[in-house]
Amino acid sequence: MRVLGIDCGGEYTGYGIVEQDGLGTLQHVCSGAIRLPPRQALELRLLKICQGLTEVIAGHSPEVVAIEDVFYAVNAKSALKLGHVRGVAMMTAAQAGLAVVAYSPLSIKSAVVGYGRAEKSQVQLMVARLLRLPEPPEPPDVADALAIAICHLHTAATLQRQAAPSR
Repeated sequence: MRVLGIDCGGEYTGYGIVEQDGLGTLQHVCSGAIRLPPRQALELRLLKICQGLTEVIAGHSPEVVAIEDVFYAVNAKSALKLGHVRGVAMMTAAQAGLAVVAYSPLSIKSAVVGYGRAEKSQVQLMVARLLRLPEPPEPPDVADALAIAICHLHTAATLQRQAAPSR
């Protein structure tokens, strides 16, 4: 299975594609961040996200998209901007005919680090270890996107094992 993880952000939107083979081995396919110029109009930043994700999807053919679930933010203005980015990411996936699944930050960190309140640096280190990367992904948004993809792969594998008939 090949999963595109997306970490929606106001300054950077991270993306990462991870593939898992039949033996459960995780493989890093690609990753990066779409940088959003803060002074650019919101609609142009959203267009840039759509174009960037469309390019990633077309170039690497993921089977599903995983994103972080909505969380509560202290700053309403930041939460609204994040909602716009998340909506564009979901729409771009839907336009490509891909299903979108969402995971809570707690679930993502638990799946990757084993602790739901892990720090960003811990997520970066574990993502690098799980994907056998030479160094932790930068910026942290890239590591978060890869972590979201890994979370979905782990969750899907668990659900598949639970659905397997007992003998």
